[in-house]
Amino acid sequence: MVTVSDSAKDKIVELRNADGHIEDYQIRVGVLGGGCSGLTYNLEFNSETKPTDMVFEDKGVKIIVDKKSILYLAGTILDFSDGLNGKGFQFVNPNATRTCGCGESFAV
Repeated sequence: MVTVSDSAKDKIVELRNADGHIEDYQIRVGVLGGGCSGLTYNLEFNSETKPTDMVFEDKGVKIIVDKKSILYLAGTILDFSDGLNGKGFQFVNPNATRTCGCGESFAV
């Protein structure tokens, strides 16, 4: 399961509204090869689900994760920070054994 913090939920709703997306647009979270640690996170709005996708709902936000990515993302919390030390979405991933300094890539 992938969950969202209150600050991430608020930012997702804000961005969805600013982009003119209707509520049918959900967050798709995935993992791609690349980055300095080997794997990178992918986050985008999406309105389509595939038969092999897993769909979670937390705090009213629907999250789509493909079958392959859930192996890396199980238990992950999507957070949002707008502090001085970094602004943007952050992944609190209990499966990551190593992360890069920017927090955008990881290894398991």
